[in-house]
Amino acid sequence: MDTKILLYTFGMWFVFVIAAILNGGFREKFVTLRLGKQTAHVISTFIFMCAILTGTYLFLDNLSATLSRNDLLLIGGFWLAMTILFEFVFGHYVMGHPWETLLADYNIFKGRVWILVPITTLFAPLFVGTYF
Repeated sequence: MDTKILLYTFGMWFVFVIAAILNGGFREKFVTLRLGKQTAHVISTFIFMCAILTGTYLFLDNLSATLSRNDLLLIGGFWLAMTILFEFVFGHYVMGHPWETLLADYNIFKGRVWILVPITTLFAPLFVGTYF
């Protein structure tokens, strides 16, 4: 993969960060108040998964390059690593959230389905690049 594709990949990840912030704001301002915290969490997760898949489709559609399956997995892996790094470093050191709070969204045994977002982030390029 060349430098142009890597920069474009980073730019798309940054778009996902902005989309995540907007999604969280929408969840807190509108959905949580009407449907409760747990339902809002689930709805917000699925909305963001759709945003990731749509963004990935647009990203790959506009990318004028032929990418191998390994390239697609590398893009997803990069997006995943950046997302986890951002979530935990920014969340803990900038926003001041305790580690327990940050990890709580990954507890599927308590109805938290956020783990689907990192999974979608990792596999979206491969899925979209292979099937669309």
